[in-house]
Amino acid sequence: MPGSRRLSQRISEGDGIAIIVCVSDVDGARDAEQQGAKAIAVYDAIDGIRDATTLPLLWIGAGTPNEADAVRIRPEEDTVDHLENVVDVRDDEELELALERLDPEIFLLSSREIDEDVDPLDAVLELLPDVPAGKLAIAQVNVGNRDEVLALERAGIDAVLVPAGHVGDLVGNQPFDV
Repeated sequence: MPGSRRLSQRISEGDGIAIIVCVSDVDGARDAEQQGAKAIAVYDAIDGIRDATTLPLLWIGAGTPNEADAVRIRPEEDTVDHLENVVDVRDDEELELALERLDPEIFLLSSREIDEDVDPLDAVLELLPDVPAGKLAIAQVNVGNRDEVLALERAGIDAVLVPAGHVGDLVGNQPFDV
C-alpha cells in the first residue's frame, strides 16, 4: 500500500531526519524512492512523475504547480489552498513575516541568496530556534555525507532537501532487494 502523499505526514513518520530529493526526471524520482527518500522536489513539470513514484511531490519551481502535493512559497506570497504550503525563509525577518501572515505548518530554512561570508549551515541553524514548536523545518543546504545529515537531525531539523545522487548514503541505510 503506498504511503501518504501529504508531505508533512511523510516528514513526520518514522525515526530520524527525512530526505527530500530534488529530481529532474522520472528515473531520478524512481531512484530516490528506492534509496529511501521520503519525498520528491521538482522545479519543472515532469511527464509521468505520478506513475514513477508514490512519494509526495514538493513544487519548488516558478509558476503553477503541476501535480504537486505541496508548494514552496515566499512569506509575502499568498497560500495555495489545495496544497500544503512550505514557506521558504532565509532570515529572521522573513521567518517573522511568515508567522504573522501565514502561520505555516512547514518551513523551508534556506541558505540560498545569503551573504557569501556566511556559512550556509550556520545560516540555516540560526533560524531553527525561531521556528515554533510543533512546526516542521526542512533545511535547504548542501550536505555531502551522512554525518552532516545527522548533525542537522541533532539540531532539530525534520528534513533536508538534497540534489539527486547518492541518496542512499545520506539516508544511512541500504534498501532491501525485492
